[in-house]
Amino acid sequence: MGQRAVRAAVVLALGAVAVSADDWPEHRGKGRAALWNETGIVERFPDSGLKVLWRTPVNRGYSGPAVANSRVFLMDFIPEQEGGVRGIERALALDEQTGRVLWTHEWPAVYGSLSWPNGPRATPTVDGDRVYFQGAMGHLAAVRAATGEVLWNKDYMADFKANRGSYGFASPPIIDGDLLICVVGAEPEGKIVAFDKLTGREVWRALPNTEAIGVSAPILVEYGGARQLIYWHPEAVVSLDPATGKVHWRVPFKSQDAMNPSTPIFQNGRLFVSTFYNGSAMIVMDDRTPAAALAWKGASDSEIETDGLHAVIGTPVMQGDHIYGNCSFGQLRCLRMDTGERVWESQELTQERARWATAFFVRQGERYFVNTDRGDLVIAKLSPQGYEEVSRTFLIAPTTMPGNRRKLTFVNWSHPAYANRHIYARNDHEIICATLAAADYE
Repeated sequence: MGQRAVRAAVVLALGAVAVSADDWPEHRGKGRAALWNETGIVERFPDSGLKVLWRTPVNRGYSGPAVANSRVFLMDFIPEQEGGVRGIERALALDEQTGRVLWTHEWPAVYGSLSWPNGPRATPTVDGDRVYFQGAMGHLAAVRAATGEVLWNKDYMADFKANRGSYGFASPPIIDGDLLICVVGAEPEGKIVAFDKLTGREVWRALPNTEAIGVSAPILVEYGGARQLIYWHPEAVVSLDPATGKVHWRVPFKSQDAMNPSTPIFQNGRLFVSTFYNGSAMIVMDDRTPAAALAWKGASDSEIETDGLHAVIGTPVMQGDHIYGNCSFGQLRCLRMDTGERVWESQELTQERARWATAFFVRQGERYFVNTDRGDLVIAKLSPQGYEEVSRTFLIAPTTMPGNRRKLTFVNWSHPAYANRHIYARNDHEIICATLAAADYE
């Protein structure tokens, strides 16, 4: 090979690295960390808006999309009649390039007195050639990703005498090795149940059902010389050995009305949780052994007289020595990580001081891509000095009734997926794929 050919090969190789692509196989992406590591992404949005590559009709649901192996996986709910609570839940697989529906799997669901009966809550969890779907009423299905073949399924309420609580089953299952770990609420002693991911055989169950299961997503962390499954239920944050279900530690932290939809976030031995009524708590984990203690907790149990951060649906983020997130009425706030003291507040991101106004943050390098519940997509930078909005564009129409007054009447409360330099977002009528690749706007 000549020198010119060698140089060309090197340039091509470096270019491939510079625009590396990645999948989004579960809730908040790989590791549930809301980190988007792809490069070659737009610096600002074009004035004309994003290029939407495809739109596919879907039905109601909060479930966010997962993207893996050239497919997009999603769940929705089709009521028997408009606004009804009786119908079918569906698992869908779409072609990532075209949005064409490749297969569906469905089952009957009756939401009855379920609060916010709009549809499934949990994002599908993809693991190799399998994908796991969990419905709002506790139907769990292990499905072959390529064909839609059902490998095994469970019914939490019928098989485990589980209590769905007010909000149904919202915590997405998580994979650890050969196990699929689920928030089930089994009786007795089975708030968490681990299944063999290939067969559905129960492997272990843990934690008594003395309180509601809540709606927060479990996460896995490596710290204190151990792999730890972190699960936040409405009375406490607990750490389990994911292989056995043994409890490592428990730190009490109440979440009134089991309203804890944000996900615990972890950084360098610090674990942060935040909820609508009861504010925030910082837990410090021991770096030598699986143990932990409460570092600080907010003093307010009010949604209005808030002293720190009372997150609702969107999950806050940690960056450096500070925490950023939306409070109970949409205020974007910055807290000092060590003390929980508030540094600043801004309404600029959500643009509306309304109950439960929220946004979903995904970090990409030194900036954030933020989806507001008004349907906007924002590029922003966050620092102790304040909120810096770099660019904003309209992405998808909000279509879900939030249960309170809004200027736009409706909201969008579904976490998007960022994969292969695209964004995948859904509402109650459609799922769209828009490109965020810088090369597509040159």
